[in-house]
Amino acid sequence: MSLARSDDATAEQMRAWGADPHLGHTLATGLADAGFRVIAADYERHLAQHPKPGTLTAAGAAADLLAVADAAGAARFAYYGYSWLALAGLQFAIRTDRLSALAMGGFPPLGGPYQEMLAVTRATHRMAVANHQRQTAPPEVTAGDWDSIEVTQSPDFTQQYVTLYESLQDFDERGALGRLSVPRLAFAGADDTISYGPKWGDVQVRIADAFTAHRDELTAGGWQVVLVDGPDHMRAMQADIVLPILAPWLRGPHM
Repeated sequence: MSLARSDDATAEQMRAWGADPHLGHTLATGLADAGFRVIAADYERHLAQHPKPGTLTAAGAAADLLAVADAAGAARFAYYGYSWLALAGLQFAIRTDRLSALAMGGFPPLGGPYQEMLAVTRATHRMAVANHQRQTAPPEVTAGDWDSIEVTQSPDFTQQYVTLYESLQDFDERGALGRLSVPRLAFAGADDTISYGPKWGDVQVRIADAFTAHRDELTAGGWQVVLVDGPDHMRAMQADIVLPILAPWLRGPHM
């Protein structure tokens, strides 16, 4: 699968930030080549095209994932998601008996940055509203510089993520994890700290620190926890890091 010519600029911008525009395809084919049946859904793109500003709660996201599984005819299956899609997988796991395993990348099962991400998404939404009203051309973006970004998404698009994190402010992490009995994997890059600039309130999202702080408790609770030496948030989602962790775990004796 390749991007159309009209998306070349988007692809180059993604690469400049350390992302892979073909990541989903690479992961899916890599897992399929390893012998797994893969159901892949571009949930983020769906939400970009069909925003849910009032209904993308934690429960709403879990219901969407269940609808994908039902449409694919998957009675029981393992789930993998990265970053907020890992968060969505956790919310799905505590609401269904359909999962055979849960793998979370780039988001800690304990010590999740729910308050920090609410602050970031609220700031993003404020900028989306302001820029939508101005309708001015965005300035040139410098890769890695959050303050060079102008939010160009619609207010409905940004509001849905505010709705998601608002729904999670009272989330009982330990209570939720105590209800999980399926095999569980969590991994992140050891350099996974996202530092947002003044426009976002100088928020720091410390993913790796949460993994370090709660590694022993998670391990004692049945999780396999992997902190990969070196990568930041963008790098640790790439297929050459994910597949050597995920594929052996999925075929392990616990499955």
